[in-house]
Amino acid sequence: MSFVYAILFEKEDSDMSDLYTEIIVKRKKTAKDTILKALLIAVTVLAVLAALFTTLGIFAFIAAVVLVIVDFIFIPTFDVEFEYLYVNGELDIDKIMSKQKRKRVYSADVKNLEIMAPTKSHALDAYNRRQDLKTLDFSSRDEQNQSYTMIIKGEKGLERVLFEPNEVILKDMKRMAPREVSLY
Repeated sequence: MSFVYAILFEKEDSDMSDLYTEIIVKRKKTAKDTILKALLIAVTVLAVLAALFTTLGIFAFIAAVVLVIVDFIFIPTFDVEFEYLYVNGELDIDKIMSKQKRKRVYSADVKNLEIMAPTKSHALDAYNRRQDLKTLDFSSRDEQNQSYTMIIKGEKGLERVLFEPNEVILKDMKRMAPREVSLY
């Protein structure tokens, strides 16, 4: 389920309007995520039990402490949301883990857009065959949601970016780059 917030506001001093849109997309948990999380917890519990009830003593205790630290670092990464912030042709994407930690993971300008289309569109066929493109997936990974793929010039060449924009973002990107944006 994704939450969408869209706000359009006008500058008083000029006749140009600023477009501000914010979207939060929750990443769908996969079976792999659930299995890894359960496995991390199970191994940690076993290490704690081994430290308490076996003759392994200090080695099991050290392993248990290390596993608790690993759990503390990695378990929050299984609950991920992406926040898209789109302002006047600039897209910023933040990764939010466990609704606690936020980190800017991507920034782009529509001026650097090579092509954008729905992820399963034939307009992307030439780029889908390329192995040299770095792929960044900021989508929910939910088949029911419409995701789009941007091929965009990044700092180290072309990048393939998957995300789920709302209608406001799509219309503004189409207005700013009509030849590069395909809505079907």
